[in-house]
Amino acid sequence: MTGTLILDPLIPLIALYIVAGLAAVGLVLALWRRLPGWWLRGLAGLSLLAALANPALQQEDRDPLTDIIMLVVDESASQRISDRPDQNAAAIANIEAQVARQPNAELRQVTLGDGEGDIGSALMTALSEALAEEPQGRIAGIILVSDGRIHDIDRAPGLPAPMHLLLTGQPDDWDRRLVVSNAPAFAILGEQVTLTLRIDDQGAAPATQSVQLTISIDGDDPVSLPVPIGQDIELPIELPHGGMNVLQFEIPAAEGELTDRNNSAVVQINGVRDRLRVLLVSGEPHPGERTWRNLLKSDSAVDLVHFTILRPPEKQDGVPVNELSLIAFPTRELFLEKINDFDLIIFDRYRRRGILPSSYLENIRSYVEQGGAVLISSGPEYGSADSIYRSPLGDILPGAPTARVFEEGFTPQITELGQRHPVTEGLDQLSPGTDGEGPGWGRWFRLIDVLVPLEATTVMSGLDDRPVLILNRIGDGRVSLIASDHSWLWDRGYEGGGPQLELLRRLAHWMMKEPELEEEALWVEPTGQTMRIIRRTLALETGEVTVTHPDGTETVLTLEEVSPGRFETLWEAPEMGLYRLDDGVETSVIALGPAAPREFEQTIASAEVLSPLVTGTGGGAKTISDGDVSIRTVREGRPANGRGWIGITPRGAFQTAEVRITPILPAWAFLLLASLLMVGAWLREGRR
Repeated sequence: MTGTLILDPLIPLIALYIVAGLAAVGLVLALWRRLPGWWLRGLAGLSLLAALANPALQQEDRDPLTDIIMLVVDESASQRISDRPDQNAAAIANIEAQVARQPNAELRQVTLGDGEGDIGSALMTALSEALAEEPQGRIAGIILVSDGRIHDIDRAPGLPAPMHLLLTGQPDDWDRRLVVSNAPAFAILGEQVTLTLRIDDQGAAPATQSVQLTISIDGDDPVSLPVPIGQDIELPIELPHGGMNVLQFEIPAAEGELTDRNNSAVVQINGVRDRLRVLLVSGEPHPGERTWRNLLKSDSAVDLVHFTILRPPEKQDGVPVNELSLIAFPTRELFLEKINDFDLIIFDRYRRRGILPSSYLENIRSYVEQGGAVLISSGPEYGSADSIYRSPLGDILPGAPTARVFEEGFTPQITELGQRHPVTEGLDQLSPGTDGEGPGWGRWFRLIDVLVPLEATTVMSGLDDRPVLILNRIGDGRVSLIASDHSWLWDRGYEGGGPQLELLRRLAHWMMKEPELEEEALWVEPTGQTMRIIRRTLALETGEVTVTHPDGTETVLTLEEVSPGRFETLWEAPEMGLYRLDDGVETSVIALGPAAPREFEQTIASAEVLSPLVTGTGGGAKTISDGDVSIRTVREGRPANGRGWIGITPRGAFQTAEVRITPILPAWAFLLLASLLMVGAWLREGRR
């Protein structure tokens, strides 16, 4: 309980000052006239002033409040490696025991986990939020348990008490990490791009000159090569295909290093074609020839070489073939020397006439087997004796003609398998029919009957479910056959037309092996830490997907079919890093954020970042591996750390439970006293 004298004036304070001034003037006048009762007059004035000031005694009953010690424990990803979780637990137990010995202190513990995204250790943010919830006048000390690798030091709050750091880690800790310091987001197919890598050793690392670097693209067979440590390495890479290429770099985990989470890196580079080089060979002039040419020339990214054989088959006038063109056409150069420069070769209603000898066609077959692409747009001649099928190309073409040609109207339909194939998936939804049943496409009026081998895929059909569009893989290459020459009617808008441009685009991209048009594929579309896992397949069902986490743990997920041939699921990843997906058939890798998150850029514990903040409050940094620390109380402004101990400053905070106010004297008592003093002064002066 405490007592305090307070004043509650009966008149405004300025009036009280005026009265006091008048009393002082009267007292001075009495002294000047040497009145013997001057002191009685002064006491009377003082009594009047006291009555007007209304003094009282305020008494408070106070309940003392405990001093708060803030304990912020870093349990982010870098604090879960090696023996640091055990060190955290030991430090917490020690601090709890020390605080329990303090007579008037309590502990507030805040635990920091991994933040959303790749923000690293936001220790200062967590401390700021914790301090905002507590009265600053009760904070006696702040203790951090961390490896010191924080990433928000610029958000450090004002500290009302000494702050201390209990540092995890061991003196002999070391780690090795792989860093990709330079990688482009896009690259031109067929051209080399240079990536810059570096392998660094941190801490008390053993002397090592080089390590094996493993490189794989899209999970294919890896390639290993030795690389030096501590030097920038320029690595030339040529992308194998268009679309997204996932490059994975990895170095083996060494015995004794802290973690292998930073031993790998993933780079995603979008491969783009500088130009799509197309060779179009038209066997004869016909209405669809110009449509093919216009479609290909409408894309500025297409380099088109087109030649047409103008001599009709019924014209036999004895003119040598090599004299039919105005200029000598470079057939040898195109089909022997530079055939590999083309991405796609299209034969449009071509028939054998001796212009392209068998050796040239055999070269085209080899071109396909080695990764090239050939598209056949067939007409009546495909079923004749001069058919290109009856050439060395026949061994790779996906349809054998029966010599039957149907000349009647039909609307091409997507087959059941075509509904699942990426070339024709959803194509009928681009122009649906008015009745809602089937596509609203215009008719074609010619169909060449062909027999399809078992290994080929029919994605569109016509009359009586006969094949219209057939796809097949030959060696490393791909071939396709359109069993009609009337696709140009769609481009002309006949009976509403149809999606010829989109069909040709998809067909070309499939033949160019673009990943988004692959029939069997497994990939991930990340949004933050949410994965949309997508599996495309021609099968009616797909297996479970096993997701391997960055720390090696596994999660098995089941996918649901969302459209024909497309299975998906949404999954919230627990942390940033490199994930591997495998369903037993297809594999994929995806990096949420960097493959080695910010938490693993620097893994060796250090007080360097926090040192200015700690020493500025009089606190200190202690290493947990050196043993437990004790807590002492120190006066504010004094050093708060020493050998084996850290200090807190007691705040003496309290809570007022009750307030009582008692007047010194009632007002009438002051007036009576003043009256008596004034009478005494009059009597004293009267005797004189």
